[in-house]
Amino acid sequence: MADSSKKMQIVFASAECAPFVKTGGLGDVAGSLPAALVRAGAEVIVMVPKYATIKDEYKAQMEHFSDFYVSLGWRNEYCGLEKLEHDGVTYMFIDNERYFARDYPYGFFDDGERFAFFSKAITESLQHLPEGFECDILHCNDWQTALAPVFLREFYQGLPLYERVKTVFSIHNVAFQGQFSDTVMEDILGVAHIPAAATQLRCDACSINYMLGALHYADAITTVSPTYAGEIQTPEFGEGLDGVLRERSYALQGILNGIDVAGFDPATDKRIAANYTVDDRSGKAVCKAKLQEELGLEVRDDRPLMVMVTRLTRQKGMDLVMYALDRILAGGVQVAVLGTGDRDYEDGLRYFQDKYPGTMAARIEFDPALSQRMYAAADMFLMPSKFEPCGLSQIIAMRYGTLPIVRETGGLKDTVQPYNEFTGEGTGFSFSNFNGDEMGDAVFRAARLFWDNREAWNQLVTQAMSQDFSWTRSADKYLDLYFFMHPEIERPAAVEAAEAVEEPVAAEAEPAAPVKEPAAAKESKAEEKPAAEAEVKPAAKPAAKKTTARKTTAKKATTTKAAASKTTAAKATTTRKRTTAAAKKAAEAEAAHEVKDEAAEAKPVAKAPAKTPSKKTTAPKTATAKKATTTKSTTTKATTTKATAKMIPKVAAKPAVKVEEAGAEPKAEAAIEAKPAAKTTARKRATTTAKKTTTKAAAPKAEAKVEEKPAVKAEPTPKTAEVKAAPKAKAKTESAKEAPVSPAAPAEEKAPTKKTSVRKATTARKRR
Repeated sequence: MADSSKKMQIVFASAECAPFVKTGGLGDVAGSLPAALVRAGAEVIVMVPKYATIKDEYKAQMEHFSDFYVSLGWRNEYCGLEKLEHDGVTYMFIDNERYFARDYPYGFFDDGERFAFFSKAITESLQHLPEGFECDILHCNDWQTALAPVFLREFYQGLPLYERVKTVFSIHNVAFQGQFSDTVMEDILGVAHIPAAATQLRCDACSINYMLGALHYADAITTVSPTYAGEIQTPEFGEGLDGVLRERSYALQGILNGIDVAGFDPATDKRIAANYTVDDRSGKAVCKAKLQEELGLEVRDDRPLMVMVTRLTRQKGMDLVMYALDRILAGGVQVAVLGTGDRDYEDGLRYFQDKYPGTMAARIEFDPALSQRMYAAADMFLMPSKFEPCGLSQIIAMRYGTLPIVRETGGLKDTVQPYNEFTGEGTGFSFSNFNGDEMGDAVFRAARLFWDNREAWNQLVTQAMSQDFSWTRSADKYLDLYFFMHPEIERPAAVEAAEAVEEPVAAEAEPAAPVKEPAAAKESKAEEKPAAEAEVKPAAKPAAKKTTARKTTAKKATTTKAAASKTTAAKATTTRKRTTAAAKKAAEAEAAHEVKDEAAEAKPVAKAPAKTPSKKTTAPKTATAKKATTTKSTTTKATTTKATAKMIPKVAAKPAVKVEEAGAEPKAEAAIEAKPAAKTTARKRATTTAKKTTTKAAAPKAEAKVEEKPAVKAEPTPKTAEVKAAPKAKAKTESAKEAPVSPAAPAEEKAPTKKTSVRKATTARKRR
């Protein structure tokens, strides 16, 4: 049974977390997702190493919460928990100066030991959390925390506190896996004597892989975009882990990252030269001029400014940039690059800065404030990654009205819609292959739009800035996963979600009300047949869908049987027509009366089409009726039929709104169309009589209108036909009623109707 009093309690572990420490996208995710989860009603504690690089202003706010020792192989290492509340989220910093008091988070010879300690400290810390906080979900991120699910399962699983803990492991970049010598397995991890752990951590004869351990041990695996979730299951992108990812594909899903829309808001950002909004972008021009001046570029608003804020690595597409940069700069596009990385790329960018002064600027440094000014000032943002799990830079760029130029891979493909010059759709530009010429072509497609069609460019900027990349949607999908793993905890937003689903459905049903309808059509809503109800009810009452579906299926079967019965009865009646001379005379005598009746009935039909709930018919019958009318040369009937036919297409043009009218007018038309056949057959008089009986039983309101037909009389001669034709008429009525539900019914009726009409015309010629 679900526990409505307990909240979902999550420990979110990450090696970096903005604003305390950030080297890439992982820091942004860890800084934003927990806050979104808290807003959604969960309780979250974020665990991060206490690096020496964390600003003193944050260190001053930390309070010592607890300390204990963590066993790591033969060692016992000190671990302190420093607590900090920031923007509604609780942060616990893992304190151990021997491991974390360094100038940079990663890149040291003992990273294997440092982050094995971090993973073990996370697992041990679950026993030292604030009172009332019992961890339900341990959410680990990337290789630095990948051993936590392994330690939890092998060393802590039997303890009561850990029995309820479910583990989620998120892959932010499968290329960084944490591979180390297998000597650490006993010396540091202490799992060499555990065959299951030793086997599932080993990636080759002399190495172990931290991420591989998490993929085997975690209860659920996520990655940061749907496209990337598919890509990493292939040898091309799986980096050697595609096999285990395919094996555990049932536990793997891609959830697209978001961004902190409050922190990245051009309307309020204090780090940029001038604020602006999607409606008033004059401030963006100010930002561009200021940045051009700051970076030593020519201050010109007629030249597109393209920027990159990135790690200078091959994965980020720097090979393509080095190949195409000469062509791009010579073509009149200004370029500014901010970042650090491989020495070859750093030197290459300095070379182009010297070759194209005033057009190229290279800042080989890490400067978050400058990166923000570049996002706001640029016209285009280049991100030609070889692979990109999600990528946040292109999302931030769109938020600031800077159009991204990306390669179609991973999250870049999921977030950037390429510009379509014919429809105007899109939020940026893209290219498919990892090719420098294709990248250059994409850059110049963007540049030409900037130069040649500024109106289309501005519309594209508006579309990019209007995208919703908040963390709310992503957090909701993570909560779906968490609550799936803990069904005993009641989700607090469940009731609100149900209401949110029902409200749009009701809103869809409402537009039918304000539509202007004839008064008679409004009255007839209550009297509509089940076919009409089946079309309207599911929108207003989703709970009744199953019953309606069963009714519809039954009706379809009845329609098919009725159509078959009608064909058989028509053939039998046609034979009787040829042999009954008395019936022919009676038909001719009544033909004149029928013409007058139809002319008299035409006006009421036009005024109140929904009030005659007789047979429903469809457009194909109109053509049949016209043929019969032409054979008899009756001008009045032709006029009436044409008038009715004109009314039908108007209704058919708006089927989604006027549900009742579409069903009502064919009913009225059936009253006219049933009569041309009665001129030549005694069977039709019987049908009319049967129709009276059926109509009286089905719709009492229309009884007076049916009884106004004085010309139809029951004569002795066609009694036999009357008795046999009645079931046919009933079947025909039922078949016609279902016409809106079963579109196959009119097609089945069409062929026998044409055949009967030809026979009627031949009989008429013989009488002449």
